[in-house]
Amino acid sequence: MRSSLILASVLAQGAWSQYSNGTIPTATVSTATGTGTAASTAVVTSIGLSVEDFWDLFVGPVSNATVNTTVAATPVPASSLIPPPPLYYSPFPTGQQNPATPKNQSWSFPSNFFWGVASAAYQVEGAVKAEGRGPSVWDVFTHRVTDFIVGNATGDIADNQYYLYKQDIARIAALGVPYYSFSISWSRVFPFGRGEVNEQALLHYDDLINTCLEYNVQPIVTLYHWDLPLYLQNLYGGWLDESYTDIVNDYVEYARVIFSRYGNKVQHWFTFNEPIVFCGEYPYPENYFKATSVPVKQQPYVCGHNFLLAHGQAYRLAKSLGINGTISFKNNGGYRIPLTNSSADALATQRAWDFNEGWFANPVFINGDYPQYLKEYVSDFLPEFTAEQKAMINGSADIFAEDAYTAQFYFAPSNTIESCVANSSDPLYPGCFNTTYTYSDQDGGWNIGPAADPAAPWLHKTSDWLPAFLHYIQDTWKPREGVAITEFGFGEPFEELKTIRADILSDPLRSSYYHDYLEGVLIALSEGVNVVGTIAWSIFDNLEWAEGYSVKFGMQYVNFTTQERFYKASFFEYVNMFKTYQQGSNLTIA
Repeated sequence: MRSSLILASVLAQGAWSQYSNGTIPTATVSTATGTGTAASTAVVTSIGLSVEDFWDLFVGPVSNATVNTTVAATPVPASSLIPPPPLYYSPFPTGQQNPATPKNQSWSFPSNFFWGVASAAYQVEGAVKAEGRGPSVWDVFTHRVTDFIVGNATGDIADNQYYLYKQDIARIAALGVPYYSFSISWSRVFPFGRGEVNEQALLHYDDLINTCLEYNVQPIVTLYHWDLPLYLQNLYGGWLDESYTDIVNDYVEYARVIFSRYGNKVQHWFTFNEPIVFCGEYPYPENYFKATSVPVKQQPYVCGHNFLLAHGQAYRLAKSLGINGTISFKNNGGYRIPLTNSSADALATQRAWDFNEGWFANPVFINGDYPQYLKEYVSDFLPEFTAEQKAMINGSADIFAEDAYTAQFYFAPSNTIESCVANSSDPLYPGCFNTTYTYSDQDGGWNIGPAADPAAPWLHKTSDWLPAFLHYIQDTWKPREGVAITEFGFGEPFEELKTIRADILSDPLRSSYYHDYLEGVLIALSEGVNVVGTIAWSIFDNLEWAEGYSVKFGMQYVNFTTQERFYKASFFEYVNMFKTYQQGSNLTIA
């Protein structure tokens, strides 16, 4: 596969020229001196590049796993399926005593409640150049931008799930897990993000989905989990496309191919994962991608505008194709709590909602447009949504999907919200709210909950706030078909430092997190919140984006030398909650 693109003559220096009309500038030559005088922009040329060329020029060499063909599944040993104490005690030795907590008979998960585990393509697949995959922006981040990733780790091999997926699905099926949520790599299907479709990639995902169904594991598919095709970033700025057309059209065409291929084999679709995060990645590191004229502070919001247009169109497309499964996008954040009962802290908290979940939830679930405080900022530089666009965006999600890990306190800036809003150089501008993970001094200054690994300073165990958060989502955005928690998990503190496998597999704080979190869901259900599903992050240890492999969220330990997987105690705790509380459950571990 080849594609023609404009390369600057200073390509070796990593610089890209920008031409809005595609015109190549002319140059004049002095007859007296023979020296050239170029036009005001750099000299350019057209070069035809293959996918392999594109890798070589912009990423460089990559690592390859020793296993590079699809591996058949083998039975999971019965010894691996024995739960840890206190969920199970062997007949011998005897003498253990554990105070049993009786089942709360007033709680239950509905029989149609969906639950499972999650991953994402770049974080687990590996095989980054295999079978025609084109590079994504994350291949550049990990290979070219020194120290962008902890330990300069890459996703070249990761968990090698591209070849080991059959065993991975067999392993979760052996524990009775009914759903597996994963993402499809856009740059596998379209190596340049547009143009020719890579059939080899589709054949791979054919078999991934069919293998799930073979094991009675229902696939949940996310179309975009941050791995933007590199070519599109360098062609027109990716999600910073100021035409608000090119990136939308390219994404929707990609969505059309996937929806048409898999349709009703998939019960739950997500168009995007966490636009707050991937838009917040802008601005990208300088001198590695095509330059942009979009001001730094405006870049996340230009990205978000393109996201809403792309999501809305993809949702309408899916419905026009007769897809019966739910379609949504995955929002993210956590419960936002005023630090004190002051009116200033209440306003700061509302501004935090508007600049986070509300940024995308209000347009999709309320009125097709931005919430008040965000709109006051973006109206100076973003185009207004037309009436047709508002109608397309509004109502473009069947469920409210939230990646809901934690909670946090919010309070007003010390120099007042009003002065912050009036000062674009204020470090808290434009949101103009402050945050903390500790209660106020008057309330003792305690942590909001136990802290996760230091490599995930944003995460605390705050399951006591979860019912209130779920009520807030339902009451504020009123989703038609309920609320789903599409990621939640915990980085066990200092797990990376452990060297004894038995110590690694015993993850008490993560186990407590899943147990108490699901009790929070059960409380919300008993109080009338329509929670329809939970998906735990993650199926196993993986590349945690900028944190590399330094923090572990996996419910399975992965030996990255041998690629062996081992269940952690938290996985059994997670499964046991559904075995105990799901209506009609006949869950057995086999």
